[in-house]
Amino acid sequence: MITPIQHVKKLENNTNNVHVLTFNDQMEYVVKFHLLRHRKALVNEWLAYCLAKYLQLPIPASKIVEIPRDVYLTIPELNDLPYVKHHIALQYKMNRVNGYSASTVNEIINNEQLAGIIALDYWLCNTDRTRNNILLKGISKNQYHLSIIDQTKCFGSTSWTVSDLENLPEGILESSTHQMMARFITSEVKFKEQLEIIQAIPMLLIDEILSFIPECWMLTKKERKKSDC
Repeated sequence: MITPIQHVKKLENNTNNVHVLTFNDQMEYVVKFHLLRHRKALVNEWLAYCLAKYLQLPIPASKIVEIPRDVYLTIPELNDLPYVKHHIALQYKMNRVNGYSASTVNEIINNEQLAGIIALDYWLCNTDRTRNNILLKGISKNQYHLSIIDQTKCFGSTSWTVSDLENLPEGILESSTHQMMARFITSEVKFKEQLEIIQAIPMLLIDEILSFIPECWMLTKKERKKSDC
């Protein structure tokens, strides 16, 4: 298991629970910290990450990590908050820009994965697929590889309740980023294919994903059961 050894910086243009840390493998990771006011954010992130990996979608490698108390206390924004041991770390991707920073996108080379991203967002009711939450790696002029980040607002909220899950919206998610990606999808059949794959996901897999969620993230048995449906 990797262990953090040094806080590097707070991630720019983000909330105070996202920081870059150096770990004992000498690599830098973006760490998303569990905060009580966003108590479902990491639950959402972990569930969406594992499902995206199962669907072979482009998403940075992530893992649940332990942050020692002495390292936790070196982060100013967390000093006055209760200590929590487990958080999520994802590989820090260099040489990538978000969707707002790419002036012109003429081609996405992994366009066969885009329908899967949109289908997953709808399945998990991810209401925050903005251009801030995609990463573009330049391949050549105006040609990019697209990956997704930040699934903290799945199920419409970073602090959802069981009653919220019972009343999720069923209409169109207003996302200009989805519209941008849809331009590069070659056939509507791609959506049908992805929906069939999602519908065939075994419930035991979701059970296993939820079993890794630490107790300190405070996901109750009732909430586990409901998010498993």
